Amino acid sequence: MWKFRCILCLFAFFHLNLLCDLATAEEPNGEVKIEVVFMPRECERKSKRGDLMNVHYDGFLAKDGSQFYCSRSDKAGHPQWFVLGVGQVIKGLDLGMVDMCPGEKRKITVPPELGFGEKGKDPVPPNATLIFEVELYSVSRGPRSMEAFKEIDLDKDRSLTKAEVKEYLKLEYEKGGAPRDEPFYEKILTDIFQKSDHNKDGLITTKEYNVYEHDEL
Repeated sequence: MWKFRCILCLFAFFHLNLLCDLATAEEPNGEVKIEVVFMPRECERKSKRGDLMNVHYDGFLAKDGSQFYCSRSDKAGHPQWFVLGVGQVIKGLDLGMVDMCPGEKRKITVPPELGFGEKGKDPVPPNATLIFEVELYSVSRGPRSMEAFKEIDLDKDRSLTKAEVKEYLKLEYEKGGAPRDEPFYEKILTDIFQKSDHNKDGLITTKEYNVYEHDEL
């Protein structure tokens, strides 16, 4: 039923980058409600902050159940890629998708202060409680993870090239028994460097990489 729910979606009003604006500077007081809808029998790896996530999710307004976002109808309908815990999605999703297993499905209820807040974001009205139905396809140790930096930095020059990041991603997926084609990796690389290479010099430095600021390299 999950796969067919999005057939009823209206034209997607906004895409994943819009959700990146939802993270707030101050720590909110609201709590995220998590309901596990499906849990796979085996779970070799659970998601944590800094991991690279590949998910499909639908967003609904709790007030009337109307749908405001559907990743299956956004763009080409591919699962969305993002790094968990760094503000690429709303705070509520960053919190609600911690400790998920590949194949797991969750219903995540997000209070306004962990979503679009008092102002809202069209088509989400102000002070709206949101409900997301999330299905996690894969989770891997992402390039944003502090523990992975030294493994990615093959020449030990304290900066990451696209070639180094690509090689790391390939190894991770091959170890998981799911190697992918070149367009798959290029798509991830483009997104990572757009968000991380702030001075656009083709490198991710230790300063650009260290999104947590307090972690040591």
